[in-house]
Amino acid sequence: MPGGGSMVRLIRQLPHARAMEILLTGEKFSAEQLLEWGFANYVVDADQVMSKALAMAEIIAANGPVAVQAVKEAAERSLTLDWEDAFAIERELSAKVMATSDAREGPRAFKEKRKPKYIGS
Repeated sequence: MPGGGSMVRLIRQLPHARAMEILLTGEKFSAEQLLEWGFANYVVDADQVMSKALAMAEIIAANGPVAVQAVKEAAERSLTLDWEDAFAIERELSAKVMATSDAREGPRAFKEKRKPKYIGS
């Protein structure tokens, strides 16, 4: 029996039937199969893991830090909530982000055809 949150998380990460197949059979599945099912975003050779992770980190880090933090918070806080409560969290965090100078910098940079310079406020 898997533990450490595996059962609780897996059933929320994959379609129900796929999660139950993994949990109930205990079978091993290939990385390619898990990629196809949406359990993984990428499959790379072992020697490419760090370069792929760093590339993703650079993309995320290039976005506005306030927005990135708010997206992560909204996703985590709303995961198990009903729609109404989840949308309330989204509205709350969106309002905070939209009140920052970074929220104005993004569209301004786009209009001026340059990379945005986020300052985290």
